[in-house]
Amino acid sequence: MEKKKELDLVVLSKLLRLTKPYRGLFVLCLFIAIIMAPISNVRPFLIERMVDDHIFKGDISGLKSIALLYLGIVLVNVVIRYIFIYYSAKLGQSVVKDLRIKTFDHITSLRLRYFDQTPIGKLTTRTISDVQAVNDVFSQGILTLLADVLGIFAIIGFMLLTSWRLTLICLVTLPLMIIATYIFKEKVKVAFQNVRNEISAMNAFLQEQISGMQVVQMFAAEKQEAQKFKNINRKYAQANLNAVEYYAIFFPVVELISAIALGLLVWWGSKGIWNNTISVGAFVAFPMYLNMLFRPVRMLADKLNVLQMGIVAGGRVFDVIENNEKIEDEGTLVVDKLEGKLEFDNVWFAYDEENDVLKDVTFTVQPGETMAIVGSTGSGKTTIINILNRFYEIQKGSIKIDDVDLKTYDTDNLRKRVAMVLQDVFLFDGTIFENMALRDASISMEDVVAASKTIGAHPYIHCLPGGYNFKITERGSNLSMGQRQLISFVRALVFDPDILILDEATSSIDSETESIIQYAIEKLIQKRTSIIIAHRLSTIKHADNILVLDKGQVKEQGNHEALVNKPNGAYRELYEKQFVKAESPAI
Repeated sequence: MEKKKELDLVVLSKLLRLTKPYRGLFVLCLFIAIIMAPISNVRPFLIERMVDDHIFKGDISGLKSIALLYLGIVLVNVVIRYIFIYYSAKLGQSVVKDLRIKTFDHITSLRLRYFDQTPIGKLTTRTISDVQAVNDVFSQGILTLLADVLGIFAIIGFMLLTSWRLTLICLVTLPLMIIATYIFKEKVKVAFQNVRNEISAMNAFLQEQISGMQVVQMFAAEKQEAQKFKNINRKYAQANLNAVEYYAIFFPVVELISAIALGLLVWWGSKGIWNNTISVGAFVAFPMYLNMLFRPVRMLADKLNVLQMGIVAGGRVFDVIENNEKIEDEGTLVVDKLEGKLEFDNVWFAYDEENDVLKDVTFTVQPGETMAIVGSTGSGKTTIINILNRFYEIQKGSIKIDDVDLKTYDTDNLRKRVAMVLQDVFLFDGTIFENMALRDASISMEDVVAASKTIGAHPYIHCLPGGYNFKITERGSNLSMGQRQLISFVRALVFDPDILILDEATSSIDSETESIIQYAIEKLIQKRTSIIIAHRLSTIKHADNILVLDKGQVKEQGNHEALVNKPNGAYRELYEKQFVKAESPAI
């Protein structure tokens, strides 16, 4: 428990440090919270003065003056509360805005290994829900708690100033209120945690089912999945009912304690009026004091929970921000153009630092050459291009571009000179043009159209409603696989890379579309260093060099003619499986 409290204080201090750019705003809110305590709670005291000093003495002139003062205090209180609520919310939103940008920027800087191990839904929750919960720390948590606590002390001070006897009677029930509030706070905290867990389970289920709806309908599994959802929904509803139950108990208990306090107040106050130990004004003012005292005490439970949940959410956000799992970019070399010489020298690599995916891989690609990489699934083909782009860091060996170590280059600059076309095309929500240019202001519509015409994609795009302004839905679901692949191909070429990587780039395209882009591929790779990963050996026959991988090791290297004529060679075996057997007559 001590460690948890210590952790909470550490997170709270980190959250408070986020207000540094808005120190003036924070000080303003703090100042208002301090002055709001006496101004908001002085009204019963003024009423007591009205009754005792003016009404019972018939001082109409004095009564008018104090009534105007009362009205002025009310108006000032309204203005101050407005300023406090608005600017505390503004402070919270300003911190949240900065924190969300900081979180997103940090996430984009993390290495791909982190995303391999972390669910996307978790990062989405951290960036949206948890960051938003941090806002409550400022708008409904620490500042309002401070204002309420100061208000309680101010009320008790005015009560003692008015009548210490009635104050003691009213405070008799205060311990009961505090105990009830504490129990409620602890119970509701657990209940809300259960609610969040259940809604998290529901969100995960819905995301999975909606994404896989085609499979659900394909196997007529709607009833089974509906039953699962009913069970999850029932648990979520029950968790909410449990939370509501605590509220249903707490508020009547609070009303009972307040009623007891009011009864004691009337009983003792009446006796005090009879024996002249308590004034009529004090008797009139104290029910107001009592209400103003118990209201913030009653709300403390909710506000403490809000503060606690905001701190917990902030802790989860800081876990992401403070994660240093990223490629160290210490390179400073920035180039306008690469010659394109690639060299892998005894490279070893493992995703988990233990099980090697690449084992002592060595090869060289000269500027302007095309190297093809073939091999069975899991042989390490895609891994080579991942480490070439520094998405992952190698354990042993070295990688050089133009005889310069890969780590010497500025990573952003390096990646801008290397373009990739992947098998699994990811398209963003937006127009075709935006997906091709990736919202890069330096790329014009003319550049995109020219690149599209070069690879033969222009006729396909031109026929779509709106052409290059055609709106792509989520993940490009309103386009065919071939159209998506063509868009990704243009996306790579429009940046005019010095090194071009095609990872199974034609595997999802039909034979007609493949024939359209095959000529463009052959034409384009003449001007730049290219790496082609393909299962279809027909697309790599003209490669200058072919690298055959097996279980992370280089088995063979050479051109198509040399490898296909090599007796018992791995490449020849792959070739025969694809072509010789396919061409043999059916028996």
